[in-house]
This record gives sequence, C-alpha cells and structure tokens, in this order.
Amino acid sequence: MRPGSWVGRVHGRYGLANVAVCAYLIARSMKKYRDHYFEKAKRENYPARSVYKLKEIDKALKILRPGAKILDLGASPGSWSLFAAERIGPGGLVVAVDLNPPGAEFPRNVTFVQDDAFAPGPELARLLAAVSPFDLVISDMAPKTTGIKLTDQTRSLELCECAFELSKRHLRQGGHLLVKIFQGPDFKAFMDSLKPFFTTIKGFKPESSRAESKEMFLAALGAKFHPDKGEGASEGAAEKNASGGQRD
Repeated sequence: MRPGSWVGRVHGRYGLANVAVCAYLIARSMKKYRDHYFEKAKRENYPARSVYKLKEIDKALKILRPGAKILDLGASPGSWSLFAAERIGPGGLVVAVDLNPPGAEFPRNVTFVQDDAFAPGPELARLLAAVSPFDLVISDMAPKTTGIKLTDQTRSLELCECAFELSKRHLRQGGHLLVKIFQGPDFKAFMDSLKPFFTTIKGFKPESSRAESKEMFLAALGAKFHPDKGEGASEGAAEKNASGGQRD
C-alpha cells in the first residue's frame, strides 16, 4: 500500500472528520506507549527507557551473569551500564565508554571513560589492556540521524562493524557481542559476516522498541576466536574491514 493511501480510502468512505479522529487516537496510543516506558524508567531511577530493551534481551538470552566483565560502547546516558552492574554484582566490572558525559551516577563496579572507543586515548587504552578479555561487549550506539533512511542505515552498519572489530581484540573466546543495528539492505550480509566468528547469531526485536522503529538487536553468541587474533574457527574466514564511526 502506498504511503497515505489508507488515509485516502478512509477519507473517501468516512469523511475527513473521522480520519482526523482516527489519526488522533493512533497518535495518542503511541504517545501513551512511549510515556509508559519513560515514566517507568523515571520511577526505577534509570536515565533512559532503553534499559527495558536490554532487560528483555537478557531475560531471553541470559547474557548478563554474576562476576562478568562487560564493555559497554555508547554507554551514555547510562541505563545499560546501570542494569548490567546490577546483574553482574560486586564481583563483576562494567567498562562504560562514550563520547558524551554520563547522565547517571554509577556504582563502584562501573568505570566510565569519556572517549572514542574506536580511537582510544591513553587512559582508555590502558584500561582496556588491563581488563581484557571481556565476557560481553554491548553496544546501543546509534548514528546521529539525518532523516535519509539509507544514510542512517549505512552509518548504523558502520558502527556495528566497528564494534565487531573491537570485540575481536577484546572479547574472550566463548564470549558474546550484542549490537543495535538499523535494518537495511546490508542487514543480512552483516549477520552472515558474523557467522564464521560466533557459534550462534540471533536477531531480537524487543517489545519495548516502538513498532515503527527499524532498530534491531543482533546477539552474536559464543566467540570462536581468541582476543587480538580475530581468527574465525572456519579456515579461510575473510577479514572484515570496518569503516570508522561513532555516536555523537
């Protein structure tokens, strides 16, 4: 159906007034849905509603475990880091990285560094070297959107590729990678590019994501490679050259 065609059909059959009422009810329903998670995050002291996406993913996949070491890319404002810290407990550690300052106060098992994870400065480089390998790398990074669908999808893909490359240097064998990606023409190709390096690849669309959103989460489970090598278990696996990217 062409964009707006349903409006024309409803208008022709029921009149402009009813179309306006229908549009108002849909908009009010969507606002109520968004407000539910926004208000819930405020009540539970999370800086953003995105925490419920990670909660759903973890409930399904059990990727956050007590004592784990986690690298959180694009961590600001901090909801994912806070929830991860709760799940891993005092014996675990979250290294949270973002170009922007955090919007929350973190517990002792979270270390936040304001830096570019893909071009780390001395402080972050030393920290990554000291803590690696990680059990889990998570990324809720998203590009600054332009409104041009293909451009936004391409930039999202570049961020995912960079997170993947980073994971090959800092993820332990058997560890997991979780990234957010905007669905586009290269979505399946990126999924396929992960398969030689991980045991299982799963796509996940949380219920707390808006229905109209193109975001998906890819969970790459069971890394087959050793840190710093990035060699897939399959002989002859091609190296992936990621483009630069970062969340502003």
